[in-house]
Amino acid sequence: MSEKQVVRRGESAEELQTLLPRVDVFENKDGILLLADMPGVPKDKLELRVENDTLLIEGEIAPDTPENMEAVYAEVHLSRYRRAFSLSSELDTSRIDAQLRDGVLNLRIPKQAHAQPRKIEVKVA
Repeated sequence: MSEKQVVRRGESAEELQTLLPRVDVFENKDGILLLADMPGVPKDKLELRVENDTLLIEGEIAPDTPENMEAVYAEVHLSRYRRAFSLSSELDTSRIDAQLRDGVLNLRIPKQAHAQPRKIEVKVA
Protein backbone atom coordinates (compact mmCIF):
# COMPACT_ATOMS: atom_id res chain seq x y z
CA MET A 1 0.00 0.00 0.00
CA SER A 2 1.44 3.36 -0.98
CA GLU A 3 0.21 6.92 -0.82
CA LYS A 4 -1.21 8.45 -3.98
CA GLN A 5 -2.20 11.99 -5.01
CA VAL A 6 -5.67 12.09 -6.57
CA VAL A 7 -7.11 15.09 -8.38
CA ARG A 8 -10.57 14.97 -9.87
CA ARG A 9 -11.42 16.78 -13.06
CA GLY A 10 -13.04 20.17 -12.50
CA GLU A 11 -11.75 20.69 -8.95
CA SER A 12 -11.02 24.28 -7.99
CA ALA A 13 -7.88 25.36 -6.14
CA GLU A 14 -9.99 25.78 -3.00
CA GLU A 15 -11.27 22.20 -3.26
CA LEU A 16 -7.71 20.93 -3.60
CA GLN A 17 -6.62 22.54 -0.32
CA THR A 18 -7.24 19.84 2.22
CA LEU A 19 -5.83 18.52 5.46
CA LEU A 20 -3.89 15.25 5.39
CA PRO A 21 -5.08 13.00 8.19
CA ARG A 22 -2.26 11.31 10.10
CA VAL A 23 -2.29 7.60 9.29
CA ASP A 24 -0.75 4.48 10.81
CA VAL A 25 -0.74 1.26 8.77
CA PHE A 26 -0.17 -2.20 10.27
CA GLU A 27 0.08 -5.53 8.45
CA ASN A 28 -0.21 -9.16 9.48
CA LYS A 29 -0.79 -12.43 7.62
CA ASP A 30 -4.54 -11.72 7.30
CA GLY A 31 -4.43 -8.18 5.89
CA ILE A 32 -3.82 -4.59 6.87
CA LEU A 33 -5.19 -2.23 9.47
CA LEU A 34 -5.24 1.49 8.68
CA LEU A 35 -5.88 4.03 11.44
CA ALA A 36 -6.56 7.60 10.31
CA ASP A 37 -6.96 10.56 12.68
CA MET A 38 -9.97 12.56 11.52
CA PRO A 39 -11.12 14.69 14.49
CA GLY A 40 -14.33 16.61 13.96
CA VAL A 41 -15.58 14.44 11.09
CA PRO A 42 -18.99 12.85 11.74
CA LYS A 43 -19.95 9.55 10.08
CA ASP A 44 -22.35 11.25 7.65
CA LYS A 45 -19.54 13.54 6.38
CA LEU A 46 -17.07 10.69 5.82
CA GLU A 47 -16.64 9.17 2.36
CA LEU A 48 -14.58 6.10 1.52
CA ARG A 49 -14.19 4.91 -2.07
CA VAL A 50 -12.18 2.31 -3.91
CA GLU A 51 -11.63 3.09 -7.58
CA ASN A 52 -9.50 0.53 -9.43
CA ASP A 53 -6.48 0.16 -7.13
CA THR A 54 -6.97 3.45 -5.25
CA LEU A 55 -8.47 3.88 -1.78
CA LEU A 56 -9.75 7.44 -1.29
CA ILE A 57 -10.57 8.74 2.19
CA GLU A 58 -12.41 12.07 2.43
CA GLY A 59 -14.09 13.73 5.36
CA GLU A 60 -15.56 17.13 6.12
CA ILE A 61 -15.13 18.67 9.54
CA ALA A 62 -18.47 19.65 11.02
CA PRO A 63 -17.66 21.91 13.97
CA ASP A 64 -20.25 22.03 16.73
CA THR A 65 -20.74 25.80 16.87
CA PRO A 66 -23.61 27.51 18.65
CA GLU A 67 -26.40 28.85 16.46
CA ASN A 68 -25.95 32.44 15.18
CA MET A 69 -22.25 32.45 16.15
CA GLU A 70 -19.23 32.81 13.91
CA ALA A 71 -15.55 32.31 14.62
CA VAL A 72 -13.57 35.45 15.41
CA TYR A 73 -10.37 33.44 15.68
CA ALA A 74 -9.75 30.05 14.06
CA GLU A 75 -6.53 28.12 13.60
CA VAL A 76 -8.09 25.49 11.36
CA HIS A 77 -9.02 27.17 8.09
CA LEU A 78 -9.37 24.04 5.99
CA SER A 79 -12.40 21.94 6.78
CA ARG A 80 -11.77 18.87 4.63
CA TYR A 81 -9.52 15.84 4.99
CA ARG A 82 -8.34 13.87 1.97
CA ARG A 83 -5.89 11.02 1.58
CA ALA A 84 -5.42 8.45 -1.18
CA PHE A 85 -3.53 5.17 -1.23
CA SER A 86 -2.61 2.66 -3.94
CA LEU A 87 -3.73 -0.80 -2.88
CA SER A 88 -1.95 -4.04 -3.62
CA SER A 89 -3.82 -6.61 -5.71
CA GLU A 90 -3.34 -8.98 -2.75
CA LEU A 91 -5.99 -7.04 -0.82
CA ASP A 92 -9.69 -7.90 -1.00
CA THR A 93 -11.36 -4.49 -1.35
CA SER A 94 -14.84 -6.05 -1.42
CA ARG A 95 -14.47 -6.97 2.26
CA ILE A 96 -13.22 -3.68 3.75
CA ASP A 97 -14.55 -3.07 7.25
CA ALA A 98 -14.70 0.60 8.31
CA GLN A 99 -15.45 2.01 11.76
CA LEU A 100 -15.28 5.58 13.04
CA ARG A 101 -14.86 6.08 16.77
CA ASP A 102 -13.66 9.10 18.75
CA GLY A 103 -12.31 10.80 15.62
CA VAL A 104 -10.29 7.78 14.48
CA LEU A 105 -11.15 5.90 11.30
CA ASN A 106 -10.35 2.19 11.62
CA LEU A 107 -10.13 0.34 8.27
CA ARG A 108 -9.47 -3.39 8.06
CA ILE A 109 -8.62 -4.62 4.59
CA PRO A 110 -8.20 -8.40 4.41
CA LYS A 111 -5.90 -10.16 1.98
CA GLN A 112 -7.37 -12.23 -0.83
CA ALA A 113 -7.65 -15.90 0.09
CA HIS A 114 -4.93 -16.85 -2.41
CA ALA A 115 -2.52 -14.33 -0.83
CA GLN A 116 -2.91 -15.59 2.73
CA PRO A 117 -0.47 -18.13 4.10
CA ARG A 118 -1.87 -21.61 4.34
CA LYS A 119 -0.67 -24.86 5.77
CA ILE A 120 -0.27 -27.76 3.37
CA GLU A 121 -1.11 -31.17 4.75
CA VAL A 122 1.38 -33.91 4.00
CA LYS A 123 -0.11 -37.38 3.50
CA VAL A 124 1.69 -40.65 3.97
CA ALA A 125 1.75 -42.67 0.75
